[in-house]
Amino acid sequence: MDERAPFKRFLALAWGNLSPRPGARRIIVALLIGVIVHVVFAVAVLSMIVAMFFGLNRSFGNVPDPWLWLTNAALILQFPILHSILLNGRGPRFVANLIPGKYGGTLATSTFAVIASLQLSALFILWTPSGIIWWQAEGAAFWTICAAYTASWSLLIKASIDAGAEVQSGALGWMSMLQGIKPKFPGMPRTGLFKFIRQPIYVSFALTTWTVPVWTPDQLLLASIFTAYCLLAPMLKERRFQNRYGEEFERYKAQVPYAVPKLGASYTSSAETVQGKQ
Repeated sequence: MDERAPFKRFLALAWGNLSPRPGARRIIVALLIGVIVHVVFAVAVLSMIVAMFFGLNRSFGNVPDPWLWLTNAALILQFPILHSILLNGRGPRFVANLIPGKYGGTLATSTFAVIASLQLSALFILWTPSGIIWWQAEGAAFWTICAAYTASWSLLIKASIDAGAEVQSGALGWMSMLQGIKPKFPGMPRTGLFKFIRQPIYVSFALTTWTVPVWTPDQLLLASIFTAYCLLAPMLKERRFQNRYGEEFERYKAQVPYAVPKLGASYTSSAETVQGKQ
């Protein structure tokens, strides 16, 4: 586990790309994988930002009514269901074995990022709009909601960096392969937004679904299901953390609320507590 500050850790990993171990074939393959990972990741994020901004009223799906609702529901559910399966139980091992050869495990985070990005891209690009618009912000309300939407995405980016940008973006896998090193996973996140709530990624992800300037039944369906997922799925994550970090996670859990910040509540490490008493 790498306990350095999140952004410094990511910069150190990226800096290592400038002096990889010899192996032309490995380097070329790793760079190609890196391009694929981040292009697919960018498409997923951009499609989500744009589609939700218009209340899912603009997309490329063309399923006739009433089947469009079943198709759209399936598009929503495929993300949280597969996402949870691949993160728990035998899921991580399955992801590591998707790429044959000795680099399958090294590339696991990159493989997972590609799968998740393809899932999100499918959801927002293949969505069939209902064509029903309940409400659309105008004037000052429009700009206020746009600011909230931007803030929600900024929180999501910040939370992802705090958790480990190299893992969240899929960079850890291909960069480790490029450098010919074993992936160094970050330790338990407890800095930045993680000092105030235990699940800032899920909370900010849910916030992005509600801070939109156009409201449709499509957006309400998406926001409701994704918010339920963002509240329930972290329970499985915390079970993994409990098994992995034991007392350290128990101490963190006792100090930091699950999803809603509390006034004056933030994480204090055991070392900081000792220093405070001296």
